[in-house]
Amino acid sequence: MSTIPYSERINISFFGAVNSGKSSLMNAITSQNVSIVSDIEGTTTDPVRKTMEILPLGAVELYDTAGFDDNSPGSELRIKKTLEILRKTDLAILVTDKFTSLSESEVKMIRKFTELNIPYIVVHSKSDLIDENIIYTENEISVSAKTGDGIEELKKLMCSIYLSNLNENKPQYKSVTDGLVERESVIVLVTPIDNSAPKARLILPQVQTLRSLLDSFAITVVVQPSELCSVLKLLKRLPDLVITDSQVFSFVKDIIPENVPLTSFSILMARYKGILPEALKGIEALKNLKDDDCVLISEGCSHHRQCGDIARDKLPVWIKKFTGRKLCFEFTSGGTFPVDIKKYSLIVHCGGCMLSSRELEYRQLLAKALGIPFTNYGILIAAVNGILDRSVKHIKERKI
Repeated sequence: MSTIPYSERINISFFGAVNSGKSSLMNAITSQNVSIVSDIEGTTTDPVRKTMEILPLGAVELYDTAGFDDNSPGSELRIKKTLEILRKTDLAILVTDKFTSLSESEVKMIRKFTELNIPYIVVHSKSDLIDENIIYTENEISVSAKTGDGIEELKKLMCSIYLSNLNENKPQYKSVTDGLVERESVIVLVTPIDNSAPKARLILPQVQTLRSLLDSFAITVVVQPSELCSVLKLLKRLPDLVITDSQVFSFVKDIIPENVPLTSFSILMARYKGILPEALKGIEALKNLKDDDCVLISEGCSHHRQCGDIARDKLPVWIKKFTGRKLCFEFTSGGTFPVDIKKYSLIVHCGGCMLSSRELEYRQLLAKALGIPFTNYGILIAAVNGILDRSVKHIKERKI
């Protein structure tokens, strides 16, 4: 389980009022004392995270959050953290110790789940304290963390609710190149190894793409840009697809013949994460930027900044050169993303390899609701190099 990236795990989060039994329930599900259990309000501060395997879902990430009706000192920050977890949640567990009507705050939280299109289960905790019949309906169940009654049934319900609520209107890709290559296709990966490349390993999108191609039994050649011409000469035929790091699009496009499909790791990640159609629409805003417009460049991970950093150095230069405008730029990284984004004329996001599809989609939907164009690094870099149509042609032809 620990080898599976966080972004590839299903996020299941426990929400509820203070002392509703969230922490006890999470401990019962994991069979470990993961969360501190106490009658004192505000015991759970920062969200507690635990990885486990629940079949048939596989590796899941469980989050225990602070009570959303917490009024103790520091509660405002704790509730803010709880709402941040909500944005990445694939399945919400609303824990209540009430067996009749829900409280107003619990009803509001259910409305929030519905607004964000998050499937949820209402769990009535502490069933050992009442004499009523056990509740077990389509998305409602009563359990006892103390006695263990209903815990296995809850796990089964979690699997059932999640699997039945997968978005049927959006393709669910099993891997980065799912449906794009055939067995024994010849694929060339252009992976620059420069000062920003991690020592002794490849970055996650490159690793995921390589594994996806190997699983498809494609013939895969991995090469640095400087050796690309030599590889083309060595191959007995032209490759079926070339996938490159977006930063060297300008170099690679001049070497690869026009009749060879060309795309980037970042564009494939946009497809895999489910944001490609809207990201392609968002790039149109690049042509309409005006002087003094503000562009947000957002990364899903935090890393040590070096000279020539793509987000803070290269992208602003390329955007200003393409538009000819005097623009201002702001930057975010890691798990944080501003809620108030009204001032931005364009949002350019990374591939999102460290974010779940749910969290990346939330960021895009937040922008869409406010009419703010949203695109990603690879699409923008392809656009400024005049090869956007070429870089998505192979994907569009597959119509998947």
